[in-house]
Amino acid sequence: MLRRPRPTDSEEDLLREQERFLSSGTAPSVVNVVRRPDKRRGEQGTGDPDNGEDTQKDVVTIEDLPDEIPSLTPAPPKKSRFKKAQVRFEDEDAEERLDKHDTHISAVLSRIVERDTSTVPVCLPAVTGTAFPKVMHRSEGIVQGKSIVSGTRKSIFARQIAAQRAKEGRLPSQQTSISVGPKAQSPQSVASTTSMELDTPPRIGAGVLAGPTLVSGQGLVQGDSDQERLKIHQENQARLLGMTREEILQEQRNLLAQLDPRLVDFVRARKVQKMSDSEPVKQSNCNAQNGGVREEKPSVVSPAAVKDITDIRQEPLQVDMEDEEDAEEPKVTQQITEEDLPLKPQRDWVHMDKLEPDKLEWTKDLPPPRRKGTKKAMQARFDFAGNLIPPTEDLPTHLGLHHHGDEPELAGYSLQELFMLSRSLVIQQRTLALSTLANIITKARSGVFTSELKGSVLSTLLDAGLLFLLRFSLDDGVEGVIAAAVQALQALLVSADDEDSLDVTFCWLLGVASFPLLPTTQEEEDEEEEGMNGRETEKEKEERKSDHEVARQDIIKGLLRMKVLPRIRYILEVVRPSPRVVLDLLEVLVRIARHSTAAATQILDCPRLMDTVMSEFLPTSWAPPTSPAPHSLYGLPVAMAMKLLRVLGTAGRHVCARLLHSLGGKERLSLFLSVEPSELLLGAGEALRCSTEAYRMWTVASSYGQACNLYSDLYPVLMKALQSFPRPSSSSDHLLHLLELQRAQAILALLTQVTYTAGCHQELQAALASPQESECPPPPPVSWGHVAGLQPTVFGQLKGCMKGLAEMGRLESSLCLLPTYLLYLGAFYSQLSLQSCFQPVECLQELESLTADVLLPLISHQAVRRMMDSLKSHSAVCNPLSCCPGPETLASLPGLSCSGERNRDGLVGPGSPVPFLTSLCYLLDTITGIHKGLAKKVSVLLLADPVLVYLRGCAQAMPTLSHSSAWLLRHEHHLLYMLLRLAYRLVPVDPEVAKHASLFHQVALVMLPWLLPGSEYMVHELISSIIFNQAFIPEGTSGGPEAAALAELHLQEGVSSPPGSPPLGPLLRDACGHLPSLRGCYLTHLAHSEPLVLASRDLHLGRTPWLRSLLLPDLAAGPSLPSDWPFLPLVSLYERMGQSDRSGGGGGMDTESLPAGSLASVIHCLQWLLLLESWREGALRVVPPVAKLARLACVFLASSDLFLEPPVQRLTGALFGALTRPQRLAALDLEVPPPGLASFHDLYAALLAQYEAVSFGDVLFGCFLLLPLQRRYSATMRLAVFGEHVGLLRSLGVPLQKLPAPLENYTSPPEQSVPLLRLYFRALVTGTLRRAWCPVLYVVAVAHVNTFIFSQEPAAQEVEATRRSLLRKTYYLTDEVLRAHLLHYKLPQQQSELGFLTHERLPPLRARWLEKELGLEEGTTTGTASATIAARQSSRNP
Repeated sequence: MLRRPRPTDSEEDLLREQERFLSSGTAPSVVNVVRRPDKRRGEQGTGDPDNGEDTQKDVVTIEDLPDEIPSLTPAPPKKSRFKKAQVRFEDEDAEERLDKHDTHISAVLSRIVERDTSTVPVCLPAVTGTAFPKVMHRSEGIVQGKSIVSGTRKSIFARQIAAQRAKEGRLPSQQTSISVGPKAQSPQSVASTTSMELDTPPRIGAGVLAGPTLVSGQGLVQGDSDQERLKIHQENQARLLGMTREEILQEQRNLLAQLDPRLVDFVRARKVQKMSDSEPVKQSNCNAQNGGVREEKPSVVSPAAVKDITDIRQEPLQVDMEDEEDAEEPKVTQQITEEDLPLKPQRDWVHMDKLEPDKLEWTKDLPPPRRKGTKKAMQARFDFAGNLIPPTEDLPTHLGLHHHGDEPELAGYSLQELFMLSRSLVIQQRTLALSTLANIITKARSGVFTSELKGSVLSTLLDAGLLFLLRFSLDDGVEGVIAAAVQALQALLVSADDEDSLDVTFCWLLGVASFPLLPTTQEEEDEEEEGMNGRETEKEKEERKSDHEVARQDIIKGLLRMKVLPRIRYILEVVRPSPRVVLDLLEVLVRIARHSTAAATQILDCPRLMDTVMSEFLPTSWAPPTSPAPHSLYGLPVAMAMKLLRVLGTAGRHVCARLLHSLGGKERLSLFLSVEPSELLLGAGEALRCSTEAYRMWTVASSYGQACNLYSDLYPVLMKALQSFPRPSSSSDHLLHLLELQRAQAILALLTQVTYTAGCHQELQAALASPQESECPPPPPVSWGHVAGLQPTVFGQLKGCMKGLAEMGRLESSLCLLPTYLLYLGAFYSQLSLQSCFQPVECLQELESLTADVLLPLISHQAVRRMMDSLKSHSAVCNPLSCCPGPETLASLPGLSCSGERNRDGLVGPGSPVPFLTSLCYLLDTITGIHKGLAKKVSVLLLADPVLVYLRGCAQAMPTLSHSSAWLLRHEHHLLYMLLRLAYRLVPVDPEVAKHASLFHQVALVMLPWLLPGSEYMVHELISSIIFNQAFIPEGTSGGPEAAALAELHLQEGVSSPPGSPPLGPLLRDACGHLPSLRGCYLTHLAHSEPLVLASRDLHLGRTPWLRSLLLPDLAAGPSLPSDWPFLPLVSLYERMGQSDRSGGGGGMDTESLPAGSLASVIHCLQWLLLLESWREGALRVVPPVAKLARLACVFLASSDLFLEPPVQRLTGALFGALTRPQRLAALDLEVPPPGLASFHDLYAALLAQYEAVSFGDVLFGCFLLLPLQRRYSATMRLAVFGEHVGLLRSLGVPLQKLPAPLENYTSPPEQSVPLLRLYFRALVTGTLRRAWCPVLYVVAVAHVNTFIFSQEPAAQEVEATRRSLLRKTYYLTDEVLRAHLLHYKLPQQQSELGFLTHERLPPLRARWLEKELGLEEGTTTGTASATIAARQSSRNP
């Protein structure tokens, strides 16, 4: 059955129900109306079988009508207030329940005293001379009512009666009841009465009242009423006179605390009303006594009186508020009179007989703005341009910024008011509000409000529902509102600086690829909800979320969820808005396409969206515009539309193929590229932009090996364009010159990608001829012979560009084009060496000529030297703040956080040396790989001081990963990688470069965990070539092991070395001898990332036919390698063994049962870690000390006897000694959870269980357990040892001389945990803890128990009781040795025989304390000296 619509149903729900109704084929409800006969006319009906009468009724019957009326709103069921207190049982009898509650009439009757009404006056009706009341005229009634009872809301009849009583000298009973009592009162009594009515205590010495004012005596017996009333009054007066003011206030507080607050508020409100009502009466009486009646103005209760009426409990809060508001002046409401009004109200006007301040307040003049110097935060207000208006600025009202809001004196609109205005029924108001919001968003994204406002403007707007407001506004039927909503949406989503930066880096090395702008932080699902729903796919989870939840996590995904693409299609196709709106919509589509491949696919799949863009904004024919700024862009080529195609093409190979073939993209490319920009019948700037974007689109297609058949068709055009630049710039057309340079860069980038594609033709042709099981892409239509003739032309252009460096007019254009020339030559020679037509001799001669004529002069050129000097200042690695997220960066809308000031001095700035040096190093690496004899000639680049300073800065840097830094760090990683590749070729052949081998190795190690997703090929190459290369670890062959052994001797002077640790020299020498095995071990453990490495290799080596997408992997996965990658073999073995083998209290597989090669992998891992800790300490700087300790603990947890293997024992001991050096021990914080673990306590519990199971009393394992037991760490781990795992004290026999930390770290400060102290004492007394079994913890327990029992610091009662109990038990111990140790302990001493020093005799202070606490006689405790001697004798023979 179809359900009825509900008020909570959305439009989609209604449409869905409509489709269900139509598809069900149900006939509509039939309404049968039967005419009911009129009995008054004698008509007969059809008869009713029930009553036997033939009556005909009007019956309305509807099919499928339910019996009960459905509720229109889902109202909650009504609950009875009395039903909650009643409990009913099913088997309870109703009669018994009635009898149980029924009581006799005597239970409710009591002694009834009749009220005395003899003194109550009887009011007779007034005698009038008229039979009927006089007809009152409206004007007379208003005047009379206004003159008598002003300020009260009464009907006209009530006003007339009141006026009549006033004439007769009578007052209403409501007013006379206020002043019951004696007619004549003294001034003192009047003052006291007022004081009582205002709930303030009477003044001392003000006089005694003549009679009571509150007690009327009404209801008492006539004879005793006056005396009883006076007696009560005298008692009250005597009690009040005997109390001080403070006592009266205290009693008042007590009384108010006992009463119901609502009752108190009601009485006070009534009292204020009575006071206000009594004022006109008193004034009228005074006027009557003076002999005249005059019209008075309405009275207003003064602020002082209101303040007195305020509850006394609120006085401290008011003081705090006054202090907090910086002594803000109190607002005194001025009563409005007729003279204050701009229009004088007439008496004939309806409802103008009484002035209402609340309704007429807006007619007053605006109050002055808030004075300066206030500390109170103000609500932000903006003008129509989005500028923030200071609250102290007094702007004129003709600007339209004042309105009747909460703060009418302040100019501007708040965000809340703009939101309200955007839903107005007036079109102009909606448009104005949306355009103002757009201006505010634009200025907020540029950082204008960072120092002026608290919090984030964008976050506030999005939390308030800005996204839904804009989406609703897009559905508006008014074009002006749609234009304003599109402007606001474009301001929210699009950053012009980000797009400009991405366009600049498009022609850099691998600049065609980019990261998807996906949010990296996703909220975790509720575990309970997941348990209820079971396992759900990602698609099911997304469908279950509401639009608000999706938009809160990802704005772009939320917009797609709200069907923004069909609406954009409708606006472009049907509405056909103005050029500005069209450009904004295209920019929004570009931003959506950058989100992800899925978003780009949705743009393509949206019906008629891309068809509209292609037909309207990329037409195949058009008429020239009549003006430079046309009124419509429809039918004209738009560069932003071509950019949309280019960005969509980067989403994937298949998306690009659809654009080229299904949507006619290839025809558009031929059309725009076959002619010069000046022949496109467009403006000069727009024509250059269209041509540039067309070349970039072709570059993207060539990156997949597509659209290469256009190369043969457009070859003459390309050669003509290549020979036409660079041109000297002129000051008149500087913008056009920049556009020409961008077009030239795009052409060179296109030729580079075509060269890469042509280089793969031979390999694909051979693979096609040979039978292979794996699928291979078809050969591209362009071969090496098609591109071989480009090299001479480009080489000649490069020489001309070199000459332009000496001319000021061509310097900028030369520096701009040099990187693209160098990249093309690098791509050409990298592919030339792979071709079958490669001629080595001719190639070597070309390379020598290129090096001598171009590269070496270029390196030594003054302009290039100036660029190199600024390398470190432009670096994003050395300057992390240059790429930090902006103040208005949203997690749900990631961006590049580019701004004009950042770009000017940053990595993408006009003077940045990064693109030039990256291209130069790329070409030099390619040349030296072919011609190894040229390596020493180019070493001048690596030995330059700016480069070495830059590398040293990178070795000490710690950049952070985010969307705003990833795209910059990626390009700088390319530069560092190319420098290291050049060093890899030069270190073996150039002694000068070899002197800096350790610096290059340090940079490679630090850089390895920085590399981002998509750089897996660089990770593989660095590990294969530099990381484990003996040439880059000169310490291994130049006395490094001997120096490490000497340094170890110096360390052992202060702190003892770990147990069984051999000298570091032989271990390091052995590790250096096994570097190739170490490299193979780590490459084996990284074999799982082989698909990612192959995909990254295709991108880095230009294997375009195999490339799947130009969108790099998502940043949510983090860098390519974890920061603790040196521990990877050890952690991998621990994870493979799993928790199942160690369940049940520790254990695990023995070494022989481990997978093959596991022991060798662990040994290689420990060797590499020891080498890094000894010579490359900075490489593991990003790993916290607690993480290092946790990873090293896997040696004990991975197997039952792996740590007992001699090589593992020696290496683990050496590493443990390196981690527990004094300076590193101070930085070890076990309270910080290690990465990958919930807490260190969980790991320590596993270590305790493993030690009990398989340790065999191993000393090294025991040192691991003793390290976290230092006093500065949490007592939880010490409680675990002495509580759950107290049995391991039997085998924890680590000598005091092998302790990894000073003994004082365990004994001081004194232990504060009373449960732990009880466990210490119990372990000592029961013999579980003995000095022969566990000497370290024996000293620790004795020291802390001694300090506790003799402590004289004040403590809680429970602590004092425990202290006395332990002291008494200690004194009466039967074990004389333990008793002597606990009583005579002095100081810890690690080198002594006992581990601590003792007193010869019990100190007098301890003796007196012992006698005092135990109630012993004086001198009784001096006999413990003999026990001390016995303890010493027993300690020699334990």
